[in-house]
This record gives sequence, C-alpha cells and structure tokens, in this order.
Amino acid sequence: MPRGGAQTTVNALAGYFASLGGIVYTSSPITSLEGFSPHTVLVCDLSPRQLLEIAGNRLEPEFQRELGRFRYGPGAFKVDYALSAPIPWKAADCARAGTVHLGGTLEEIAASESEVWQGKHPERPFVLLTQPTLFDPSRAPAGKHIAWAYCHVPNGSTFEMTERIEAQIERFAPGFRDCILARHVSSPALLQTMDANLVGGDINGGAISLRQVAFRPTSRLYTTPDPSLFLCSASTPPLGGVHGMCGYHAARTVLQKIRFRP
Repeated sequence: MPRGGAQTTVNALAGYFASLGGIVYTSSPITSLEGFSPHTVLVCDLSPRQLLEIAGNRLEPEFQRELGRFRYGPGAFKVDYALSAPIPWKAADCARAGTVHLGGTLEEIAASESEVWQGKHPERPFVLLTQPTLFDPSRAPAGKHIAWAYCHVPNGSTFEMTERIEAQIERFAPGFRDCILARHVSSPALLQTMDANLVGGDINGGAISLRQVAFRPTSRLYTTPDPSLFLCSASTPPLGGVHGMCGYHAARTVLQKIRFRP
C-alpha cells in the first residue's frame, strides 16, 4: 500500500518518466488517431471498444470485426467508507490483513460468482475489502479509519448493492455499521465515467474466458495490423490486475518490433 494513497504511485511513475525526458500531458483527450504520423509509435492503454472508436481506418476491417467480438465481463459495485474505528472483525487475523476476502464457504463463493455470470445479483456477494489505515494512518484523521469494498455484478448493472455488501461485512464483523461515518458509492456506470476502459464496470479489461485468455484481445496480442499501433491495456495478457505486466510485455514487444523495422 503506497503511503498517502494510490496517487503517490502515479506521481512516482510520472516523476521517473520525466527524469528520462518524457512529458506527461493531462486534460488532453484524444478522440482520433488520424492526426498522428504513420511513423509515430502509438502504445494505447485502451480496451478494444475504445481502440475501435479512435483508430478509424488505420485498422483492417477483419481486425475491427475481431475487436468487435471481444466480450466484457462482470462489473464492479464499489463502496468507500469513512469509519470512526477499526472494523470489529470476529476473526482477529482479519484485523491484521490489508485485504480481506469475504465469501463464507467455497460453495457460497462459487454460487455468488455463478449468479453474477447468469445476470443475477447475489444476496450474499463475494466481497473484497481493503482497510489501508491499519498500515497507513496518514490517510485519515487521527483515530479514524477508511476502508473500501466491492463485489461483482452483471456488466452494466444499475442494481443498488450497498445493503448486501454491508450485510456481508456485518456478518463477519458485527458492529461494522455502527462505525460508518460516511460512504461513497461507485456504480458500474460511475466507474466507466471515471475510466472509459471500465466498460460496464468491468475492472478486468474483458471477460476471462478460455478464448480470451489465449487470444486477448486477438491472436495478435499486443500488436495490430498497423505496424505503429500497439495495445498495452488490461485487455492484453496476462489479464486484468494491478501487476503492470500487460504494459511490461507490450513495451518489450514494441522495442522488438521497432528494432527490426526495415
């Protein structure tokens, strides 16, 4: 957990990039790639839907159809909490964990996730909860705490899951609701407005199916028919996550292709 919040990681990466001579532009949305020279290398942190929207005729029709067949997975419903005290877990070990997975038995977790894929909203959702202030007290006023939790919902869901998330937390931490000072809810639609890659609230960059593990988003992986256009998002291997390996492998692919370009 980065001290001070996730923004400190962004600041560190941007600072290192600047030290290498790079420039970061913000508040500069790119709606089309048509204005870029065909000799400019473009590495896009985009899902297939966003790439289709801005790439225009730089992509061959068959490749466009392949991207159009890409499937998105379940969305996320997230709640951020301001708390008056640490979460009162029944299991003492949970009070020493950065992230707690709340699901009950294996059968309960499997049933919950299966319902989401069937387009349903589970009564007892599988909840991932993080409690940063146990390890970084700088994120809250003295004596206070924060936490956030999310569960999976069908892609694009508009169903309100706050009560079910809190009931699941209360199940394992009786008295949790009494600690809540404030909450902020992020629906799948709100998550997508914050990051257009989160289509329907899908934080994994696409459904994790057998086909989309092997071909993500297509058999070209990080490359496209345009030799100057590459993909580096969570819609490429090795699947969604905060590991950064999608960008790492994309960068190595770019360097290799550019090195041997005639």
